[in-house]
Amino acid sequence: MKRSLTALAVLLASQTALADSNAELRAEIEALKSQLNSLADTVEAQGEQASAQAVSIGGYGEMHLNLENGEDNEIDYHRFVLFFGKEFNERTRFFSEFELEHSLAGEGKPGEVELEQAYIEHDLNANTSAKFGMFLIPVGILNETHEPDTFYGVERNNVEKNIIPVTWWEGGVALTRKLGDGLSYDIAMHSGLNSANGAIRKGRQKVAEATANKAAYTARVKYTAIPGLEVAATIQKQDDILQGSGEEEINGLLIETHVVYQKDGLGLRALYAQWNLSDEIDEISDGASEQNGFYLEPSYRVNDLGVFYRYSEWDNLAASNTGSEYDQHDMGVNYWLAPTVVLKADYYRQNKDDDLSGTGYNLGVGYSF
Repeated sequence: MKRSLTALAVLLASQTALADSNAELRAEIEALKSQLNSLADTVEAQGEQASAQAVSIGGYGEMHLNLENGEDNEIDYHRFVLFFGKEFNERTRFFSEFELEHSLAGEGKPGEVELEQAYIEHDLNANTSAKFGMFLIPVGILNETHEPDTFYGVERNNVEKNIIPVTWWEGGVALTRKLGDGLSYDIAMHSGLNSANGAIRKGRQKVAEATANKAAYTARVKYTAIPGLEVAATIQKQDDILQGSGEEEINGLLIETHVVYQKDGLGLRALYAQWNLSDEIDEISDGASEQNGFYLEPSYRVNDLGVFYRYSEWDNLAASNTGSEYDQHDMGVNYWLAPTVVLKADYYRQNKDDDLSGTGYNLGVGYSF
């Protein structure tokens, strides 16, 4: 009997010790779970912070072979561009675009090194953001989106190049607001052109120690609610394209509107742009008070192969009767090796005042990333 009681006591003691041990183990497990949860929260927070502070890099480039009338042939690495961006937090970010044109830059060299964009963008709320710095003007089809894999033809079209003119950037402040149902608007106050003879493209100062005696203002409305469709209109006011250097101010008004439509393989681009400058500019450059142009570009793409045709007209001296109007027919093919890598070939025929002024072929390769 005594042995039985002793055995029972030992058994009870061992069970009690085991229960105490299990309780300690459970407590340790719960503590470990708490530590793991805390560590997971820390890792997640650090990951979000690292993502918000990440630096992004991108770019694009294109090389062209221009064969003009069987002579004056030229091969040119036209553009090499790098993008650098930085997320400071969920609402504030930086974006820049750095470009080398024509491969070599410097005294006596054909190329230029340019800073095309460098701005801070800040979200004021869910539908409104502001830009501060140097940015591309919100006008036309190509000015803000001009990577070579996004358009047909080796060279950029002459209407947007000579009338608008792309690529065009200024320094200032801009506001973008989404109104809902695919409707948005942009407004900007920025530096202006400086052109002594009314030549719009040569009047770009590129924010390089630019004369800033007179400002300019841009407003755009854009509609994209229907899939594949973009309709937009831009108006710009230049206070004085002489930047205060003339006896009289030469103000300017640009009106531009365009349609882009893509349905399955069928595409269409149409654009019209017009400048009206003060009549006094005609005393300096006859006909420069009115400058306009338009183009129509249907295209069709099957898988990686696309074909296009473009008809364009433009005139930088439209207020005169000097035979200054150009028209051009372009047709060609794009072949995408990858979604953002493209080979291009096209043929053009250009007339000035109904007389043939040039024909040629172009070959190109382009990419973006």
